Amino acid sequence: MPKVQSVHPVISPAVSTRVLWTALAVVAVLLLMAYLVAFDQGAVSRSGMYLHELMHDGRHLLGVPCH
Repeated sequence: MPKVQSVHPVISPAVSTRVLWTALAVVAVLLLMAYLVAFDQGAVSRSGMYLHELMHDGRHLLGVPCH
């Protein structure tokens, strides 16, 4: 009687690691930008209130209170 070999499916990831790391980098940059626009009140900026003034209109556009 011949030997029956079992066939195992080849498992490959649904998403490549390069796409995964690119997506994680994009999400990190977007979260940083959301923090700077919504919550930073000049604490990160070393040039005085320049960052606050730069993001001021973005806060009003998004409805985030800043006054």
